Amino acid sequence: MKRFTLAAALCISLAGCQTAYYSAMEKVGVHKREILVDRVEATKESQQESQEEFQSALERLTTLINFDGGELQSAYEQLNDDYESSLSAANDVSGNINKVEDVAEALFSEWEDELTQYSSAALKRESEKKLKQTQRQFNKLLRSMRSSEDKMQPVLSSLKDNVLYLKHNLNAQAIAAIRGEFKSLKSDIQSLIDDMNRSIADSNKFIEQMNTSNT
Repeated sequence: MKRFTLAAALCISLAGCQTAYYSAMEKVGVHKREILVDRVEATKESQQESQEEFQSALERLTTLINFDGGELQSAYEQLNDDYESSLSAANDVSGNINKVEDVAEALFSEWEDELTQYSSAALKRESEKKLKQTQRQFNKLLRSMRSSEDKMQPVLSSLKDNVLYLKHNLNAQAIAAIRGEFKSLKSDIQSLIDDMNRSIADSNKFIEQMNTSNT
């Protein structure tokens, strides 16, 4: 119960911090809409960085399975570095997606509240229509982001398995075992990269739509 209470308190504290942050930004002329666009851009960039890290790990594995002699300890250390870099990049992606979702929820909540302030029925209908359109666009983007995020964990788990196995079996048999897993992992990484490309394209489209509707 204590753990739940602490976790709940932390969530409330973080939510309060975000609310205070949005309020402070609005006082200097930066509104939630702009923050949302900036965070989508940041998420896109973190996805691109993550793609590079996973691709690097794949290339390292490709070199490893063709290993024909030399220092396996060094090969293990390099592969472990690639795994750690991929894990860090994946965590950045997840953190950025969470930030995108947070500001979007705040924006849409504020927008809905402000609909009640209209005295003009025509303007209210137009604003409500725009709100629903923007929510649909955002929900499509968020699904795309979460889909690519979901594919990261199985790839990371597989990379970790290979790193651990190599760590404790620095011999030709280890290379043979990793070679047996390589085809499946290669397919998973390529699928992940393809998913991220679709998410990046969706991000670009959403940013363009938000900027266009704001002009």
